[in-house]
Amino acid sequence: MTRIAIAGCSGRMGRMLVEAVMAAEDCTLSGALDQPSSPMLGQDAAAFLGQNSGVTVTSDLRAGLANAEVLIDFTRPEGTLAHLAMCRMLGVKAVIGTTGFSPAQKAEIGEHAKSIGIMMAPNMSVGVNVVLKLLDQAARALSEGYDIEIIEAHHRHKVDAPSGTALQMGEVVAKAVGRDLKDCAVYGREGVTGARDPSTIGFATVRGGDIIGDHTVLFAGLGERIEISHKSSSRQTYAQGSLRAARFLARHGSGLYDMSDVLGLAR
Repeated sequence: MTRIAIAGCSGRMGRMLVEAVMAAEDCTLSGALDQPSSPMLGQDAAAFLGQNSGVTVTSDLRAGLANAEVLIDFTRPEGTLAHLAMCRMLGVKAVIGTTGFSPAQKAEIGEHAKSIGIMMAPNMSVGVNVVLKLLDQAARALSEGYDIEIIEAHHRHKVDAPSGTALQMGEVVAKAVGRDLKDCAVYGREGVTGARDPSTIGFATVRGGDIIGDHTVLFAGLGERIEISHKSSSRQTYAQGSLRAARFLARHGSGLYDMSDVLGLAR
């Protein structure tokens, strides 16, 4: 049994993760973390399911991680980094689905990965990670004569833009065509912008309603366009992907991994 702790357990994603762990035959819920202001503190982590997990929601990191083998974290960058520092102290591995990290914060995660196993990906969906592989192949074949645009849509509560998944798609495409995303990305257009620079990769962001997550990469050429899309209808796909990542980490040592490692898609 893989012993899993969940950070942000009362949030939308946190509840989905608790439910997934409770339903998995080879995983057990060993800890549930939330903010000190959470009304869930002191309650059973699975009470919202009408079940008894035997795990009490706590804001005490050491207590919440004491019995865990792997932490799954979909919170905010600052919270995730605090959680990782404790994971490193206790020898707990971590699956990170948090997005919005700065380059310096990513470097800090890399330092933690020298001591513990960390699987970090902006999107845990198995389908999205297969799409990333397809994008690499498509971009190599369509590197000349095609304009590349990335369109993403999420719910009104998402705080970062473009999404981590959209940025990862951009990085995959840019690398495949021999560019550096930070030099060729265009994140917004307004007014008289002039003709499109064919060396750029454009991003468009939509926020509204309860959209779980839609991503499309458009390769627009003369006389044709190719669209590679992924649309999420439930956070369940992220939860199941996270459990696959947790199982993977349970079998591996220290290091920084991504979903291509988990799914065997790495070159």
